[in-house]
Amino acid sequence: MQTTTPILEMRGITKRFPGVVALQDVSFTCQPGEVHALVGENGAGKSTLMKILTGAYRPDEGTLVVRGQEVHFRHPQEAQQHGISIIYQEFNLLPYRSVARNIFLGREPQRGLIVDERTMVQQTAALLREIGVKISPTTPVAQLRVAQQQEVEIAKALSLNAGILIMDEPTAALSLHEVDHLLELVQRLKQRGVTIIYITHRLEEIFRIADRVTVLKDGRVVATRDAGGVTRNALVQLMVGREFESYFPPKAAPSSIGAPILDVRNLSAEGNLYDVSFQIKRGEIVGFAGLEGAGRSFLARALFGDVPISSGAVTLNGQPIRIRSPRQAIAAGIGFISDDRKTEGLVLPLSVRWNAALPSLDRRQVLGLIKRGAETGMVRDMAASLDLRAAGDDQEVQFLSGGNQQKVVLAKWLATQARLLIFDEPTRGIDVGAKAGIHQLMRRLASEGVAIMMISSELPEVIGMSDRVIVMRNGAIAAAFPGDRLTEHMIMQAATGTEDDESPVSAPVREREGSAS
Repeated sequence: MQTTTPILEMRGITKRFPGVVALQDVSFTCQPGEVHALVGENGAGKSTLMKILTGAYRPDEGTLVVRGQEVHFRHPQEAQQHGISIIYQEFNLLPYRSVARNIFLGREPQRGLIVDERTMVQQTAALLREIGVKISPTTPVAQLRVAQQQEVEIAKALSLNAGILIMDEPTAALSLHEVDHLLELVQRLKQRGVTIIYITHRLEEIFRIADRVTVLKDGRVVATRDAGGVTRNALVQLMVGREFESYFPPKAAPSSIGAPILDVRNLSAEGNLYDVSFQIKRGEIVGFAGLEGAGRSFLARALFGDVPISSGAVTLNGQPIRIRSPRQAIAAGIGFISDDRKTEGLVLPLSVRWNAALPSLDRRQVLGLIKRGAETGMVRDMAASLDLRAAGDDQEVQFLSGGNQQKVVLAKWLATQARLLIFDEPTRGIDVGAKAGIHQLMRRLASEGVAIMMISSELPEVIGMSDRVIVMRNGAIAAAFPGDRLTEHMIMQAATGTEDDESPVSAPVREREGSAS
């Protein structure tokens, strides 16, 4: 990348909150048309730095220079006027208004005293066409997929003449195909001269699109590196402050894997699952891969009694079982860690103790009265074993980091003493250090005899964590692989149906005619 005058310079930024120094002497620079990744563990200071850049916070010390001019933003609108926009994980869109109405909200073209709807739709269509997005301007946002809503946010930012675009965890809720599409869009924006600050916990994306990467830790800049000149392991070490001998824990030895805990035969659910058969054994982690809509999450919910099964047989611990509700699944020893922990996994305004105790209340009550001492002891034991970091067991979970929220979800299912745990996107939206902790915990649980079904859209996670991998496509099992000597290419061939007779996946694909065990 040629050296030019920086479009953005943040010099010596310091920000203090009562009792906390959130940022200490942080300097951060972006060149025009650069994709600059900003990474670090939760609490490293990334969000605070971006809130200063976008005018939500004012720094206690330091200066901000945009296009060679020192600026002092008192309000986010002033940052927008200087061409700085941010797209948060939680989109700022009105669901029941059209795409065009959202993009031009508060800036609608007028014809006299009324909104010029025709001009607004035409301008929106031209903007979407310019960035290669195929969405109708008149479609209500509520009818769009998450990836399309994100494209609307990008178009909205560009309509404000944004020259600096901040993207905060833009792929956290996207499928593999949608991630590829978004990264292609990022490249097109870069070619148009837009500077992009890209915040992510997914390291593979950094190496695909970033020119440079800056690492924050404990409110300080640890390093800024050219993305092409740093390895994954070196980046992890910079972020967490220690070396990882391996990014994933060692897999189970074949001798440590026991008899089947779960045996699924010819399972079907009308319109969603077709003749699915597989086993998960004691002490084994089985990864489920596939494109969005392939049926992985639907299968998990069917096993947990959340959606109905039309035919097939399920055997748990050697006993035939028919699960018609989550209550029955919990009683049978199945735990389900949802991919949406904030909506389905936690009651955010409630405390750590309440959340961790909910699914296993029957174990600690007499005549409807909760044994508070037993509950407190259980929660504290779980918190210690999971290295759960909270101010106390009465802290509301909404104020915990993503990694600690996930540990609360795990604590509540471990308290049920479940022998089969279903993890749906176990590390979505959490930082690399917390991911390593979750991975270590999953492997520890497997070593203690728990059977684990893991659904993940991150192929490195699928390959690194799984003793076996099952690939689903269109509601059926497309292939099954042993966990060693497996590549992303092999998984994607099976997931997309592009394998042929000469392909290395052809033999495992035929395996599904019997069982994926």
